Amino acid sequence: MPGAFRFATKLPKQITHERRLVGVEKELTRFLSEIEGLGDKRGPVLVQLPPSLEYSKATAQAFFKLFRSQSEGAIVCEPRHATWFTPEAENLLRKHQIGRVAADPSLIASASVPGGSRSIAYFRWHGSPHMYYSNYDEAALADLHEKIHSAAKEADAVWCIFDNTAQGAAIGNALSIQQRNAALSPKPVISGLTGSSG
Repeated sequence: MPGAFRFATKLPKQITHERRLVGVEKELTRFLSEIEGLGDKRGPVLVQLPPSLEYSKATAQAFFKLFRSQSEGAIVCEPRHATWFTPEAENLLRKHQIGRVAADPSLIASASVPGGSRSIAYFRWHGSPHMYYSNYDEAALADLHEKIHSAAKEADAVWCIFDNTAQGAAIGNALSIQQRNAALSPKPVISGLTGSSG
């Protein structure tokens, strides 16, 4: 295993989709204990929210405060409802040192660039125009490379995850970005695949 290799983990849907971040202390404690064994191979934890989950300051504040009380590690959030893309939500993420995922396809323009904490930039490309299936062409990968290059100037770590795994496109796309970023900067730019679509 390469020395720079890290695992990016994802919160269970029981926490994000079923419980919708509310009353999840027991489940969160169990999850964090399960990934504890990764040690220094643990990368960021992804909090991917359901498309129907609107931003609620009270809910978000309580959840991320709970998360931070149990973990100082890197956390990124992938909101999928337009109400999360406001100055208030952005400030809350920064307050708790949570990075906001840059996703493709994105529901609004600002969702395609990283937000929240400046310490981490996390790109999650799902396949476009056909989510989980479409292969990214050279023009799209060149554009992504430019976004990564820009983010690397400020972030301590840059992650790029491909979720277009349904027909194997993610492997080629990840390798292409890895090659493009080989000489990007001394900061870690990690390109990888997701374990499952969603």
